[in-house]
This record gives sequence, C-alpha cells and structure tokens, in this order.
Amino acid sequence: MTDAPAFDALTFENLGVAYRVKGQLRQVLDGVSLTVAKGEAYGLVGESGCGKSTAAFAALRYLPRNGLVNKGRILIDGQDIGQLSGPDLRKLRQFSVSMVYQDPGRALNPSLPIGAQVAEVFELAGVPRAEWPARVHDILAKVQISDPGLVMQRYPHQLSGGMQQRVAIAMAIASNPTLLVLDEPTTGLDATVEAEVLDLIQHLRRELSTAILFISHNLAVIARMCDRVGVLYAGRLVEEARTDQIFASPRHPYTAGLLRCLPQAGRSKDKAMLATIPGFLPSPGSKITGCIFAPRCGLADETCRSQDPAFTRVDGRASKCHYPDRIAEIEAKAEAPFMAAQQSGAAILEVEGLAKSFGKPSQRQRVLRDVDLSLRAGETLGLVGESGSGKTTLARCILGLLTPDEGSQLRFDGQSLAGTTAKRSRDQVKSIQIVFQNPDSALNRAHSVYRMLSRTVGLLVGLRGAARDARVKSLATSVRLTERHLSAVPRQLSGGLKQRVAIARAFASEPKVLICDEPTSALDVSVQAAILNLLAELQATKGVSYILISHDLGVVRYLSDRIAVMYLGQVLETGPAEAVFSGPHHPYTAALLSSAPSLSGPSEDRVRLTGTLPSTANLPAGCVFHTRCPRKIEGLCDRVAPSQIDLAPDHALACHLPPEQLSRSVQV
Repeated sequence: MTDAPAFDALTFENLGVAYRVKGQLRQVLDGVSLTVAKGEAYGLVGESGCGKSTAAFAALRYLPRNGLVNKGRILIDGQDIGQLSGPDLRKLRQFSVSMVYQDPGRALNPSLPIGAQVAEVFELAGVPRAEWPARVHDILAKVQISDPGLVMQRYPHQLSGGMQQRVAIAMAIASNPTLLVLDEPTTGLDATVEAEVLDLIQHLRRELSTAILFISHNLAVIARMCDRVGVLYAGRLVEEARTDQIFASPRHPYTAGLLRCLPQAGRSKDKAMLATIPGFLPSPGSKITGCIFAPRCGLADETCRSQDPAFTRVDGRASKCHYPDRIAEIEAKAEAPFMAAQQSGAAILEVEGLAKSFGKPSQRQRVLRDVDLSLRAGETLGLVGESGSGKTTLARCILGLLTPDEGSQLRFDGQSLAGTTAKRSRDQVKSIQIVFQNPDSALNRAHSVYRMLSRTVGLLVGLRGAARDARVKSLATSVRLTERHLSAVPRQLSGGLKQRVAIARAFASEPKVLICDEPTSALDVSVQAAILNLLAELQATKGVSYILISHDLGVVRYLSDRIAVMYLGQVLETGPAEAVFSGPHHPYTAALLSSAPSLSGPSEDRVRLTGTLPSTANLPAGCVFHTRCPRKIEGLCDRVAPSQIDLAPDHALACHLPPEQLSRSVQV
C-alpha cells in the first residue's frame, strides 16, 4: 500500500489576476509563483497597491465580480480551486481554508451576539444543535478569552478591538483549517494586545499544524511570525527567502528600500529625516519595458531599463534583479536634517485636573481623572497607552468636541479655553485642529481636493477669489501635492495622498496646535516615512505644536519630544522621549515597550500583563494598574494611590516602587 502524495497547503503557479475596469483588463498580479508548506507561516509584504490583498482573496476564490484569474492556477492541498464546482468550493471553505480580515469590527455582524455568530460555523459543519453552546464556549476559551460565557452574550460593539480580533480568529480556526489567511490582523491594535494576538496565532499554529499566509505592512510583525517572506512589487514577486535572510541581507533594492524607511532607535526628527523610496507605484496594467522597479531604483542602468530580469533562485533564495550582489551600494539617502522647531519653553496649551465622565450618576463611567499636561510651543507630545486608556477622549476634550466635567481647566496661549467649540473664540477654534486616523472617513468623497481646501480656507480664514486660490495652491505645495491632484476626488488618490490632503486641510487655518490621531497606522512603511518627514518639516517651518496619538512606538519615538503614558484615564508617566524609552520607567511603560514587535524578534524581557482593562465604571482602589501589574506590592498597591516620583527634571511617574527598582527597557 502506497502513501498518499503530500501536497503543499497553498501553491500559486504563474498566477495572474486582472480586474475589468471600463471594459478593459488591468493586470494586478502577473506571474506570481509561491508555495506555503503545511505548518509553515509565509509572509507577504509590499506597499499598498502591490496586490497583497488580491493574492489573499484569490487564494479563497473571493475575488469581486470584475476580478478574474487570467493566468496560471491556485492549488490548495493539491486541488485546483479554479476547477471546483460550487458545492465543492463551499466544502473547501467549510473545512480547509479560513480568513481573518483586517478590521474585525466590520467582519462581525453588529446585530448578532457573539455566541450566535460563532455557532454558525458549527452549523455549517453539520454539528448537532445541542452541541453548539459547548463548542462555542470551548473555541472562545482556546483563543484565551477569560469569560467565554459572558462574551457569548455580548454584541461586537461591547468588545474591545483585541477581543473582537480574538473572536474573528476563533471563528476562523473552528473548522481546523489546513490554511489560514491573515490580512493585516493586527493593524490598529495597541502593542500589548498585538503581542497577545500574535502569541495566540503562534500557539494555534503549533497546536493545529495550520499553514499561514500572513499579509502585513508591519515588517517587524512579519519578522516575528513568519518562516519565509515574499516581497511583492506592482503585482510581481521580486524577492523570496527565509525571514532572517530577507531582513539581514536583502537581495532586491525594493526590499532594502522598505527596510530603510523604518524609524531606527536613536534617530529622531531633529537628527535626520527618514529615508523614503522615490516616485510612485506604476498604475495597474501599465506597460513598462525592462525592470518594473527601475524608475525608482538607485542601481538602475540601461540594462535595467531595457531588459526585464529573471526571477533567479540561488541557494534557496530568489530575486528578480540584475544586480542582487550590489544592494549594499545603495546608501540610505535621507535628506539633510531639518532645523529643529524653536521651542520657546512657554506652554501654549495647559490641561489641569481634566476629568470626563459618561452615563447616569448611578452608572457613571470615569474615562478621564485628574489629567495634568502641558504642551510647549513648537514641540511634539506623544500620547501612548492601550485602547481604552482615554487618549482619544482627551483629544476630543481639547478640541472642544466633548465637554469636560466641572472643575476641569484648559488654557490656550495663556487664556482660559472653554469646554466646547461653541463657547470658544474664532481664533481659538482655528488654532486647534486635528488629523484623523482614517482619511477616507474624514474627507468628503463627492468633493475634489480643491473644493475641500478652498471651502476650509473660505470658512476659517475668510479669503475669497484670487487670494483663496493662491492659499489653496500654497497648501498643496507645502504637503507635496501637485496641481493635477487638486482636481481629483478621494477615490482617485492613494492612502498616502489622501492623508496629505487631510494634513493640508488641517493647516489651512494656520493652527498653533495640531492633534494627530494615529495618522500613519494604516499606511505602509514607505508612505509612513514620507508622512512623518512631512510632519517634521511643517513643524520646523511653521512652529506648530503636535499632540501625537499612536500605537506604533517607533513612530512616537521618532517624532516626539516628550511622551505621556496613559492608563485608565490617568497619566502614569511623563518625560522626554529618550528618557521614557531608556528608563527607568513605570511598570506599565515597560510592558508597552517590551511588547512592541522588532526586526530582531520578540524581546526575551517582555513584560506580560494578565487580564484586561478594568471597567471605567468600577475603577480599582489604590493604584489603577495594580490588577495587572506583575510587580505589585500586596497590601500597598491595592489600597493606596501612589504619589508622583520626580526621576529627573521634566521626568515623573506615579509608582510605589523606589526609583532604583524600576526597570529599563529593551530597544524599540
């Protein structure tokens, strides 16, 4: 008796995928060949628009109606999915392949409780109805949800982002799939929740021997999770190797360019700009002679511009480049550092005793408690902390979109600042602006870039006619937009260009304070570097102050002068950026820093937090962090609120531990 042949979990054979747009086919993937072995984690990286998500949807035959596989084939466990009938395809999706999407809030049904949604997986698998509750309870426990019975009764909006993602993963693994496709599964999650979700995926992979196709623009996450990596550029695979080889010695200039875009430890906005990849991706379906990356490559010569290089494999590595051995010749050509913004030392914004509560008196939720902060002219204050710590609520109170509780004090430029925009002067409203995380939600889809900018200039600045047009063109130039972009609507722009429009609109009223709420979380590393350079340049030239809210600690470290660490509506630590990162620091700060993913892999000194954030309706007594703190002092931390410790000028924290016992962090 012979053994059955062993197949890879996923195989792309010379795959081509195109979309039909206005009667014409636009090629999005072209000649992609890769394999994911059973039990292997394969990472797929590249800029937005390179075709990563198209590859994911093609692997499940989930392409939209105008998409088609027009070249090659896709095999899952040896089966050509393009040849499967409808019933066979449904059976494949039931038992062999699952997908976890980027935004679990949109992937889960808001009208059904969690238990009912997870039970649908077992219903489709033919499990008897009587077994559904027990099966749902067990699968939620498997993804480390501490109280499955309670979560089963809740709706998606009642769960945190990390908890929603755990539910989505539970639904994906309930059928013990052969292949699990993860499309940006940790985007938008804070460092500690991201680390927990990644730990969970690794654990399940070992337990179930599931193959994983992991798609992400976060290179540090890919370095931590994957055995091999494929680099996509404009729909073509340009490099493939083991993860350690890719990050230690890339053999394609595009891969090297992506790595150089990352903020590095010890490099801040005042020392050097981030390296960027010049130019833009070619449009889908573009006819390019020679190497497709040549227009943006520092090594390109006439050979590159006239001859398309072969995808050559040597010693287990593959690269689509004429000169893979010359990658080291490309220097990180960061522009000269900007002159640092002049910081006067005087506070332009002061927050004292800020509190914000929601709900009825009997069910009062205290989201902010006694927050004291100051922002100097020309500086960046980074706000970090887990989701639910109160960062966005604080930003909305400063903007005047939420009214702080009685007794809270806000001062702007030495004058009292009313709690709502309706009671603020026109100059105060103009002087405090915001850039939101998602430009798609912030920009009017029906308006052109020109109309959005001119409307803001007209309403807030009061300019009309030629003066308004000149101001709009000046704003576009300041954020590196061209005149042709002014006539475009948001759907015609990339994510990076849309974020530039949002920044230009925020600067239209010449603000003195700009709140940046996760301005780069959804952007790939090359666009992120360009946006961070832009923010640094505008701050240096215009003297604006930033409040930067971000889960990406590398971004916070690069752009921030000072950092405030928030937990359950309180500030636990404030200080200069390098002092907070290097320590000594609060145990909660240590947990955040040690959880951040790194290209060198997970930290051996990672501080693991147990449990979830307590409810703001029932805050813990004593230190608010003691219920999760691995270094709590029994009988003290759970009873007495700690006093502030001044570690150095401008560096303070609230903790019962003496300074000499506070830890120092790993590099982020």
